[in-house]
Amino acid sequence: MKSFIKLYLEAYKGLSTPAWMLALVMLVNRSGAMVVPFLGVYMVNQLHFDLEATGVVLSCFGIGSVLGSSVGGWLTDKLGHFKVQFFSLLLTVPMFLVLPELKTEASLATGIFIMSMIADALRPANSVSIAYYSKPENVIRSFTLNRMALNLGFSIGPALGGFLAAISYNWLFYGNAVAAFLSAAVFFLYFRNKKGTKNKEVREECSNFQHVSPYKDVPFLVFSFLSIIYAICFFQLLNTVPLYYRTVYALTETQIGIILAYSGVVVFSLEMLIVHWAERKMTAIKAIIYGVIFCAAAFLSLLLTKGLWLLYLSMFMLCISEILAMPFMATVTLQRSNKTYRGAYMGLNSLSLSAGLIFAPFLGTKVAAKLGFDILWMGTGIVMLLTALGFFLLKKRMRLDKSKTT
Repeated sequence: MKSFIKLYLEAYKGLSTPAWMLALVMLVNRSGAMVVPFLGVYMVNQLHFDLEATGVVLSCFGIGSVLGSSVGGWLTDKLGHFKVQFFSLLLTVPMFLVLPELKTEASLATGIFIMSMIADALRPANSVSIAYYSKPENVIRSFTLNRMALNLGFSIGPALGGFLAAISYNWLFYGNAVAAFLSAAVFFLYFRNKKGTKNKEVREECSNFQHVSPYKDVPFLVFSFLSIIYAICFFQLLNTVPLYYRTVYALTETQIGIILAYSGVVVFSLEMLIVHWAERKMTAIKAIIYGVIFCAAAFLSLLLTKGLWLLYLSMFMLCISEILAMPFMATVTLQRSNKTYRGAYMGLNSLSLSAGLIFAPFLGTKVAAKLGFDILWMGTGIVMLLTALGFFLLKKRMRLDKSKTT
């Protein structure tokens, strides 16, 4: 037990104060993230949309996310990560206040698209900011700390959202608006005059690979495509999984919120420790492969039997998948970037995950409506196993590229 505690504490040592403050900003922001996990349930229960219409509207969230990530990466390289992060946080506030007034499919789809585009412009700027303010030897753990804060917030947001939804769905939107405003205020007050790492060579230490646009880096484009496939399957968590809980298990919004909060607690508790261990024991690509396999197991397990315990087991495996895959996807992206194109690389990485938000609800609800949830989980599991194979084959190509460029 002493060695376990020592290892756990070591995972947090050496992280810079700005890295902790960026994590705090994300914690505050994500603690108010009540809308997205309940958006599908809100449209089905409150607005009485059918499953397919719900999937189309949710896909608009993904489209906005992709566009926001792409534009956010470009703006980060042009304007700097501070301005993009601050205005992204601030401008989401009025959007969350407007959304509960939109009742039709077309109006809600438009509102969600704009809100998502503004909100996800934050992602590449935030990734660049983490690299900018972190000590070079702690970059991976700084990314992990940021994600850990996001997941702690995600354990708070849905749990609180489940209780608020039982009163009125409008409070979900208002809660998100308050959290966005508070996170914008904290970010502005701390970072408005903050300088990053002064040593230029230190900032470039992770740039071992390419000195071109990510859109000319063929192995990275393949990597991004595989990341999209992973995101499509993993983000069933935000769309069809809550609908599955509601329609098949007849769980209440509060019960759904508790399971989603449980996922946040698991990731918050274990991510830094597992990443710290994986960073020493395996390559980034190998960690991603294991993460993808865990995702396959999580969805395939839902076919074994029925029971509330199985939902928690499946969610636990999804958490391990997220812990192993997503931080190291950011690591690979950072390693293949350089200062000139870092925003573009991080934008493409964010875009890859955001693309999953387009296709996940559209495909997931389509398959669930036509063929049933069991076919959806079986197909998702099989696709994940094939994706793991794709990452395995890509690993040799990316290693070859490294030997050519270093």
